[in-house]
Amino acid sequence: MRERIVVVNPNSTAAVTAAIDQALEPLRLAGGPAIECLTLAEGPPGIETQAHVEQVVQPLCRLVRARANASAFVIACFSDPGLFACREASDRPVLGIAECGLLTALTRGERFGILAILPTSLPRHLRYVRQMGLSARFAGDLPLGLGVVELSDAERTFARMAEVGARLRDRHGADVLVLGCAGMARYRAPLEQELRLPVIDPTQAAVTMAIGAVRLA
Repeated sequence: MRERIVVVNPNSTAAVTAAIDQALEPLRLAGGPAIECLTLAEGPPGIETQAHVEQVVQPLCRLVRARANASAFVIACFSDPGLFACREASDRPVLGIAECGLLTALTRGERFGILAILPTSLPRHLRYVRQMGLSARFAGDLPLGLGVVELSDAERTFARMAEVGARLRDRHGADVLVLGCAGMARYRAPLEQELRLPVIDPTQAAVTMAIGAVRLA
């Protein structure tokens, strides 16, 4: 049976899942694992609060237990909801995009900055940076002021991303940027070109790691 990486968008916005799926197309390689993107129907439209994070943990665990055909799982939300619970629920690799995105950023620069969606995201991100022991390499975390659903407004979103990214670069000293939401995936390449800095899409980073884990298992 062909190896399969299951990428789960834990919010219920199908447009976000479609954007993730499109961003992962370059990683669908001949002879490589299949990459399947799913929307968690039980999730809120966006994971924007700690309550939203807690809300999706058990549905994610149920999904992981049910998908016995998966070779690996990726939780495609920058809050990494249910990451450790899902690791307990499966003997397959389970990767969170925040963890993978931040680790990838360390290989591309000295100080990373995060583009968050909302001010309410910042405490969760800052806790995670501290938990991972990365404070010394952390330049800053600034919000766009846009919710998950609003990210579909391409012109408005890219303008804000360019503005906030430039501030992280010029005022906070970031030399690599991490997109702080899976819904930002389609803006990675143009933002990198605009700011002339490496820009990490954390879902691409996580799936890249998942491919390595699956192929080397």
